Amino acid sequence: MDVVELDRLQFALTISFHFIFPAVTIGLAALIAIVETLRWWTKRDLYDRLSVFLTKLFAVTFVIGVVSGIVMEFQFGTNWSRFSGFVGDILGVPLAAEGISAFFLESAFVGIVLFGRDRVGSTVRWIAGLLVFGGTTLSAFWILVANSWMQTPAGFKLVTDANGVQKVQLTDFFQAVFNPSTLPRFFHTVTACYVVGAFFLMGISAWYVLRGRGSDVTSFALRLSVVVAFLGAGGMFATGDLQTREVQANQPLKFAAMEGVCNTAKGEGLALIGMPPSQDCSSTGTYVEIPYGLSLMSDLDPNGTITGLDQQSDKSLWPPVAETFMSFHLMVGLGAAMLLLMLIGVFFLWRRSIEKHRWWLWLAVIAIPAPIIATELGWMTAEVGRQPWIVQGLMMVSAGTSPGVSATDVSVSLVAILLLYALLFFLWIYALTKEIRRGPEPGAEVASVPSPVVPVAALPATDSTDKGGR
Repeated sequence: MDVVELDRLQFALTISFHFIFPAVTIGLAALIAIVETLRWWTKRDLYDRLSVFLTKLFAVTFVIGVVSGIVMEFQFGTNWSRFSGFVGDILGVPLAAEGISAFFLESAFVGIVLFGRDRVGSTVRWIAGLLVFGGTTLSAFWILVANSWMQTPAGFKLVTDANGVQKVQLTDFFQAVFNPSTLPRFFHTVTACYVVGAFFLMGISAWYVLRGRGSDVTSFALRLSVVVAFLGAGGMFATGDLQTREVQANQPLKFAAMEGVCNTAKGEGLALIGMPPSQDCSSTGTYVEIPYGLSLMSDLDPNGTITGLDQQSDKSLWPPVAETFMSFHLMVGLGAAMLLLMLIGVFFLWRRSIEKHRWWLWLAVIAIPAPIIATELGWMTAEVGRQPWIVQGLMMVSAGTSPGVSATDVSVSLVAILLLYALLFFLWIYALTKEIRRGPEPGAEVASVPSPVVPVAALPATDSTDKGGR
């Protein structure tokens, strides 16, 4: 394996491992904001205990995410120095903004919610909870700005420095930040993270019920997470449709690979499941498909024209077709399965019998990693589908590596990173397991389960203990 492939493998490992933790923390931060708002508004001890429990899970995950992220960021200077020099004037801004503003909000105010909750007023604690949520969302925005610019670069010009090295120079900050793919990718990714957090809490709550450890906190957490997961799963499909349309408009080769379209044609069917085309399209693949479905979804016209991979005659510029197709369709399939699980859960919630259906509770526990896997597949689709470009249309992946780093260097560091990440993952699972086994602080048992048709904020809780006014 040559140095370029090793560099790609190492970065794929680090980014895919690191992304587990921001996905969980963004989702948990949204739940913390909801629960802190309920605590501040109602003054119920139930919400206080749930907020503390969620914040402990957040803190454990946040710490591991910080360590894994440091390893990832070092690679820009070690393995991708020519890429860093080429895009430094553009990507330096969002990456610095993420570190200075977003990271500060997350790290500083989570401490207030977790350790300073008895030392500050109720309103200050509520604001701190909202700022943790705002920090995670802002962090996601700036990281996605950087990645989206690599997908659809805008607001720049090419210049040549004194050494004759070409690089990009920022000309319009707002065009660069709000490039064509930023907002669709941001909304879709953040919505997916909300589902990750909701499934995380839902599976833990279901596990408590199955183990006979049901409580007022468990009952409310289960209901809240089902509602958030259901809304989020539906939102994933809505925002995913927007992002797919953006990809079709701005990265048509990626779109063609995602959908397995080799040849430009009218009335293209929507592939549901099957074998992808070969890399050179000598075999166009075998699918179970909905006739005219892709044309209808893309153009609102069953006879609409779908541009295929044949738009680019140079096949060396085609993305890896099989990998892009499979990752995209597996992501959509997992999303559909999660939405079905949530539809059943909402039905049981409406029937006030969700805690009685043990088979559904077991599925909820098993499904904890499902949205994490789906988000990883989404990232794979986005990044593999951009190949062979590291910056779409401007720089090839092979041109972005560090010339002084050998294949041996990357291999040794790859082994070291694997060992480090194995240790970090073990520590994360160990710390999470310890907190989950300890569980939320005990309180009064919930007498009944209310209907989900009322707003979440209106869901009643039987515990009326007050730990402080607003």
